[in-house]
Amino acid sequence: MYGKEKTHQHSGSPAKRLKSANWWHTSNGRVVCDLCPRHCALNEGAYGFCFVRQNVDGQLVLNTYGRSTGFCVDPVEKKPLAHFFPGTSVLSFGTAGCNLGCKFCQAWEITKSRKVLRLLSQKATPEMIAEAAVQLGCKSVAFTYNDPVIWAEYAIDTAVACHARGLKTIAVTAGYICAEPRKAFFEVMDAANVDLKGFTEHFYQHLTLSHLEPVLDTLRWIKQESSVWLEITNLIIPGHNDDANELRQMCQWIHDNLGDDVPLHFTAFHPDYRMTGTPRTSPGTLVKAREIAIETGLHYVYVGNVRDPERSSTYCPGCDRRLIERHWHDVKAYEMEQNRCRFCGHEIAGQFADKPGHWGTRRMPVDPASLLRTLESRELDTGAAESSE
Repeated sequence: MYGKEKTHQHSGSPAKRLKSANWWHTSNGRVVCDLCPRHCALNEGAYGFCFVRQNVDGQLVLNTYGRSTGFCVDPVEKKPLAHFFPGTSVLSFGTAGCNLGCKFCQAWEITKSRKVLRLLSQKATPEMIAEAAVQLGCKSVAFTYNDPVIWAEYAIDTAVACHARGLKTIAVTAGYICAEPRKAFFEVMDAANVDLKGFTEHFYQHLTLSHLEPVLDTLRWIKQESSVWLEITNLIIPGHNDDANELRQMCQWIHDNLGDDVPLHFTAFHPDYRMTGTPRTSPGTLVKAREIAIETGLHYVYVGNVRDPERSSTYCPGCDRRLIERHWHDVKAYEMEQNRCRFCGHEIAGQFADKPGHWGTRRMPVDPASLLRTLESRELDTGAAESSE
């Protein structure tokens, strides 16, 4: 069902304008959310597992539309994306909540706490976000920090506004979404990094409170049915998903189902949320995982959350020369001619410009509303000065 924006009256409080959500139906007096495989069935006033989709007056609403926990200009490599306009800047933002229950969540302050709904202090329409990204010189806008799947309506509207201004769009997601909304969501995305958290149903059930197969379905669909540029991240957690055989099976599945040119990022875990007793991932574990992936036949394999220039750089599958040298998120050397190796002419999978961007490792928090007010004030002052001459 496709909802329309409607004013909903809350008992004991003034009327609030909430965004009606899409993808739901009613059953036995409840509103059933069809956005993700949880299919939460909600009584009046109840919230879904994500706690941002709610039954209000017998309709499903999204209570975070137009509200954010923060905006920041990042390097695109931080998403992480290694083959999507390297070196460029991206305006990143997120809201609150999540439809997974990861015990190792490294952003739990905004994904797991209901209190964060009161901290959604930055407000911005899709058009404001697109305009801010243009004014900031960003190549792309990224829906990230928390999973944009649960605020798909906001992400989709913002992506449409971004495309109208010539911007690219990026989804950073766990890919836990149903088939119908998946098509609507990803058809307005230019790139995605999907977090493949492990490769066993046991891991997904016990550490994320979700299931593996829907994520694999999303990965297959993105690669086989869409034009979205796809990269994958696997956070390696000692003692839980770092078994060499499991890693080998995952890499083989990626190779067989998605191909050898999908970049894979192995990233290091640090103790957080409900897994503070679990040790950090050792650099040696990341190195071994990368070796397994390369042995499996994957061409582009990276390590992340550690300083390892050698294994964070891009190499040509044709001649093995280093094409893009990276130090952390900073592009230091660039030996590409559009999408080909400068040395042997081998075509490199991804989307590349003639030259890399030069954003570096900066992280710059911004407030789109404040930025646009400042620009408008400057324009008014300039106009007044010109009129007085």
